[in-house]
Amino acid sequence: MLPTAPPRSVPGDLEERAARFRRVLEGLIGIPATDGNRVDVLRNGDEIFPAMLEAIEDATTSIDFLTFIYWTGQIAEDFAGALARRAAAGVRVRVLLDGVGARLMDRTLVDRMRDAGAEVEWFRPPVQWRVWEVEHRTHRKVLVCDEEVGFTGGVGIAEEWCGDARHPGEWRDTHFRVRGPAVDGLRGAFITNWLETGRALFDEDEFADVEPAGDVCAQVVRGGAGVGWSDIAILLRALVQLATERLRITTAYFTPDKTFLRLLCEAAERGVHVQVLTPGPHADKRIVQLASEADYEALLDAGVEVWNYQPSMLHAKVITVDRAVACVGSSNVNSRSMARDDEVSMTLFDPGLTALLDEHFDADLERSERISESRWAHRSMPQKALETATRIMRPRL
Repeated sequence: MLPTAPPRSVPGDLEERAARFRRVLEGLIGIPATDGNRVDVLRNGDEIFPAMLEAIEDATTSIDFLTFIYWTGQIAEDFAGALARRAAAGVRVRVLLDGVGARLMDRTLVDRMRDAGAEVEWFRPPVQWRVWEVEHRTHRKVLVCDEEVGFTGGVGIAEEWCGDARHPGEWRDTHFRVRGPAVDGLRGAFITNWLETGRALFDEDEFADVEPAGDVCAQVVRGGAGVGWSDIAILLRALVQLATERLRITTAYFTPDKTFLRLLCEAAERGVHVQVLTPGPHADKRIVQLASEADYEALLDAGVEVWNYQPSMLHAKVITVDRAVACVGSSNVNSRSMARDDEVSMTLFDPGLTALLDEHFDADLERSERISESRWAHRSMPQKALETATRIMRPRL
């Protein structure tokens, strides 16, 4: 059973601000938002994995599961076992694994699911003559059970995500459980990738009428590789330009293009309190961190606050704007998410949920170190040289 979230008192001006954001983003992206959703915020593996496994175990008709990362550990065994049990019980189980992101997965787990009756496919498995596909992955994380409850966010299926971010072995992440019309958008994100495997457009889906499950307004946006600005890029850039008071960005990989970097600096210069939270000493990809650090000087000069999370790898992807709107999902603030990978983001036009995510941001800042403008200006020459060396690879990071 889903617990009932306590009501939050929201000032009327924030509701009006959220409504304005909704209308602008609907007009820019062309995707209507839906009312009547319920969204539960799940923080770190201790909250995320039990909720996802419970939804799988409770499924009676269908399970659609898409992930970029599926690695190793007991949690990998737990998910494969739960999916296999439901498939053996007659539930239609479809599992889609990215051919690059999930390459470390124990193949015996795939066999276990298939032997139980689950349909398991690989998204764009690397093929020597199709080298262009290796650059374009599905970075989406989607679980939809019985067409009624969905999950999305940043979490991968691996032991790194277990626990509560208490030490370097427990990554910090945020995931979201959804009920209501927005689940259709998450299922659509699964289907568009599933079709690439040659499978049917739909099979045994009921497409039943969706009953309201809460009072959250949400817009689900899908992004994919292509020429020009993706819907994800438009969404993220619009949020920065619409901000008037406060913009808070939590991202695992921060390598914005020149346009987005300029927009962030302009936001700070016009008086928006801009804060960017990125991984610190436990970043899992040092080369990406170096590329990120190459932008610190410009950001600090413009008045942007830059923070590094200290206890463990920070993998969450959350943006809050003006205390009224939040953007969550699989997208990082980097070139890959905006132009190269398939992503899914969910914008929540809900000041109450935004307040909760801002509380989590404040808690993360207490465990983070702020980058000092004066200290950064005097960083070492080797550090500067390494930052410069990453520029040639930046579009692929």
